[in-house]
Amino acid sequence: MRLSNKSWGMWVAALAIVGSSILTSCNKTPGYGRRTANKPGKKSATTGAEFSFDENDSTQFFVAKNAEQIPGPNLKFIQGGRAVLGSQEEDVMAFRDNQERTVTLSNFYLDETEVTNNDYREYLFNMGKKVSADSLLKLEPKDNVWAGGEMSFNDMYQSYYFRFPGFNFYPVAGVSWTQANAYSKWRTEFVQEIIRKERGIDSTFTKTQLIERGVALADYRLPTEAEWEYAAKAMIGTQYLDENQEYGRIYPWDGRGVRNPYNVKRKGKQGDFLANFKRGRGDYGGISGGQRNDGDIIPTNVYDMAPNDFGLYHMAGNMNEWVQDIYRPLSYQDFDDLNPVRNTGVNDEQDTYQTSMLTDELRVYKGGSWRDVTYWLAPGTRRFMHQDSATNHIGFRCAMISIGEKGN
Repeated sequence: MRLSNKSWGMWVAALAIVGSSILTSCNKTPGYGRRTANKPGKKSATTGAEFSFDENDSTQFFVAKNAEQIPGPNLKFIQGGRAVLGSQEEDVMAFRDNQERTVTLSNFYLDETEVTNNDYREYLFNMGKKVSADSLLKLEPKDNVWAGGEMSFNDMYQSYYFRFPGFNFYPVAGVSWTQANAYSKWRTEFVQEIIRKERGIDSTFTKTQLIERGVALADYRLPTEAEWEYAAKAMIGTQYLDENQEYGRIYPWDGRGVRNPYNVKRKGKQGDFLANFKRGRGDYGGISGGQRNDGDIIPTNVYDMAPNDFGLYHMAGNMNEWVQDIYRPLSYQDFDDLNPVRNTGVNDEQDTYQTSMLTDELRVYKGGSWRDVTYWLAPGTRRFMHQDSATNHIGFRCAMISIGEKGN
């Protein structure tokens, strides 16, 4: 029987529908279709072999079903992006070592608070099980950073600040850059071991095998200077339509002053200071009973004051903080514009300057402290100190890279 043109067309359309249904059905077959890290399918897209999802089975090819990063405790997610870093206030010190430039930062994590005395004592307690008494002594904070010499009486801080329970959640002081890095390494290993035990992962697995199973913790470390500065400014609170920003920020909060303008997003009363700093010569906390000053003569609890728009506390004042970078005055012009950091003196060698003081052992610290005036509270300011030195006004917090598809 010969089909008419109309019937032939209907027949072809029917075949197309059936074929489409078959293809759609094939695409829905378990193990096939679009893959993502969190939805890997049941079979290999290229060989058809079945995947193993048993974390403790090292005899077959393993694919993790859960590919979300384990960020570790106390960390806040910092969404990266384009940013203008550098000093956005008048350079009254005439250092000219952090001029403005545009860079891009990847997503990362940062401790919401400075590392506390309690945190650091936990570290010493656990290291005491592994190292000798002499080695442990080298890890301890230097209590003598509180000694002010013959002309001051700070014996109570030297004896009590690190060890008395009343100071448990005050930021640790007297820790060098080298000691802060040692703490970061210990923290990585300690938290990783807790995660491994909670997940029931074989203790013989290597770090590479743990990474493949999606349970390896990325390393805790000191933040880069760019990460720290970006996180401190927290410009996400200034955005509006089409990637524009309504205004810049000198400090980690809005406005050109250091007092609370009664922004409903912030804690405290109108007129209260937004950071713990030194107001002027001899004025560390204002008068007794004063209601319009920070009231803190030394460092204070790491959760005091309001957090910035990333949820980070004390990104200005309280304690200066060590960052990863080696100090060079011309870093701003040498940096890469994607995830900048200076780990060596390359391109800015010490013989560029008239002094040989600038070595690769000098590390940057940021943020201003309880004993600094307001100029140093701006995230764009920077200073340096030898990596083995310690003071009563420099602490630290840890960072971690963001990995995987989502990064949060």
